[in-house]
Amino acid sequence: MKCCCLRGCGPRSATLARYGMLAPARRAGRCRLRRPAGRREDAERRAVDAVERFTALVTGRGRIPLDAGALAIAAGADPELDTERWLAELDRLATGVDSLQTLTRRIFVDEGFAGATENYYDPRNSLLHEVLGRRRGIPITLSVVCIEVGRRARVGLEGVGMPGHFLVRTIGTEHYLDPFDGGRQLDLADCEALFRSSTGAGANVAFGPHLLTTAPVPAILTRILQNLRAVYRGSRSFAELEWVLRMRLALPGVGVPELVELAQAMGQQGRFLDGARFLEDRLRERPADAEPLDLAAKTLRANLN
Repeated sequence: MKCCCLRGCGPRSATLARYGMLAPARRAGRCRLRRPAGRREDAERRAVDAVERFTALVTGRGRIPLDAGALAIAAGADPELDTERWLAELDRLATGVDSLQTLTRRIFVDEGFAGATENYYDPRNSLLHEVLGRRRGIPITLSVVCIEVGRRARVGLEGVGMPGHFLVRTIGTEHYLDPFDGGRQLDLADCEALFRSSTGAGANVAFGPHLLTTAPVPAILTRILQNLRAVYRGSRSFAELEWVLRMRLALPGVGVPELVELAQAMGQQGRFLDGARFLEDRLRERPADAEPLDLAAKTLRANLN
């Protein structure tokens, strides 16, 4: 049998424990042993563990660390993910960075990060460790790299959740960067052009500061999960869709469509009763949404007849 800790004891254990990324037994200073399980059962258990760790991280007290949050999402897809390794990689990328200019040169020139233009909808583009390893990503994950390298180097950057295309800007300014386009600097006119080209919005749609608001960490993590949701739904990868939606439950603003989709993902795996019971539990929590939740639950139960 092997140790069930998230990873072996290392010099960054205190950081991981503070972020809530270590199992409770590890934080208490002891390693429990698990009995070996079948491959499928083991994968399911590890996915549950990843959801539980993510939930503990984002619902705990204090600031949610963006780097740890994004890696906790990635652990749903790759339970063997070595969190310490990728935190150290972000540390390395920040070494010697002391300005916005040196940050963009380090990330996009020296290290070769770029937008994944050929395989945009590959789920790996939404997983931070894969982005760090492959040097390819989508706008939001490349933005996470920039924000976290900047935080370590004391170059203040924040995410901007513009519809259609995620950006970053230097905190307190109107200096924008497009990480998907090699860190290209943008002014407001550039942002508007990018908004219209990415969304198809015509001149009748007003563009202004209301579309360039700062994205807090929970919103960034939600957007990453929504990207994965779309990818896994499109590929009919229902086990993966389930853990993504379970992580989504831990963040604010969950709507009825997400609850129903989670229950349906269970049903697509043959667990119709689990899906129906999940929705029936939500009925008690959300009486205002009783009608659509009840209908979806009854539809799932009908598959049991």
